[in-house]
Amino acid sequence: MARRTDSSRRRSPRSLLTRHAGPDATFGARLVLAAAATALASVPFALALVLVESQWPPLHRLDRATAERLHAAALAHPDGVLFLRVLSDFVWDPVTMRLLVAVLVAWLVSRRAWRLAAWASVTAVAGGLIGLLAKTAVERARPHLADPVAHAPGFSFPSGHAMTATTSCAVLLLVLLPLVPPRWRPLPWVLAPAIVVGVGYTRVALGVHWVSDVVGGWLLGLAVVTATTLAFEAWRADTGRPRTMVTEGLEPELTDPEPEGHPAGPRR
Repeated sequence: MARRTDSSRRRSPRSLLTRHAGPDATFGARLVLAAAATALASVPFALALVLVESQWPPLHRLDRATAERLHAAALAHPDGVLFLRVLSDFVWDPVTMRLLVAVLVAWLVSRRAWRLAAWASVTAVAGGLIGLLAKTAVERARPHLADPVAHAPGFSFPSGHAMTATTSCAVLLLVLLPLVPPRWRPLPWVLAPAIVVGVGYTRVALGVHWVSDVVGGWLLGLAVVTATTLAFEAWRADTGRPRTMVTEGLEPELTDPEPEGHPAGPRR
C-alpha cells in the first residue's frame, strides 16, 4: 500500500489530468498554458509601449543621443549611407522578406506540408496586421533631423522593418531547420538574429526610426511568433505527433516523403 501511494504521488499533474479528465481537459490545459506563455512574451512589448507613450526621459535621451550620433556618422560617410539604403530598401525590405515567406509557403504546399504552410502564412499575415494596428494606435512621429539622409512614410512605433524581419526570419529558420545537417545548425541560429539586428541598425542609422521603435518591433514580432508557434505545437500534439525541441525545427518530419503522413513515433 505504501509503495502504491508513493507511486501515485510521483505522477505529474499532466498525467493525472489526462487519465481522469480525458483529451478535452488536456487540450484545455494546453490552451491555458499557451495563453499564459503568449501573455508573458507580450509583457516586454507592453512595457516598451508604456515607456514610449509616457515619453520616459531616460528612453527619450537614449533615442535622441543615438539618433544624433549615428546621423553625424552618416553625414560623414555618404558611401556607407548608400550601402545601408541598399540593404534597407531592397535586400531587407519588408516586401522582400514577405516574398521569401510566400515562396516558402508555395514550396510547403507542393510538399503537402499543410500545417507548416498554414503556420507560416498566419505568422506573416498576423505580424503585418498587428504591426500596422500598433503603428496606427500609437501614432508616433519619426525622427526629424537636419540634412536627413533618408525618408520613410507613416508612423514610427513599432518599426515595420524590424518586426517583419523578426517574424520572417523566425518562419524561415523554424521551417527549414530540419533540412540543415545537424552539425551546421548553429549557423542559421547565428545568421537569423544577425539579420534581425542588422535590419534594426540600418533603420536607426538612416534616421528613419528611434532605437525604441526598433526594439518595439523586435519584441512585438517575438510575441507574434510565440503565439503562433504554441498554437502549432498544440496542433501537432492533437494529431499524435511527438513533442519537438526548437533546435530541430517546428516539424522534423519535413524531410520525410510525406511530412504529414501517419505519426511514426518519436524520431531518433
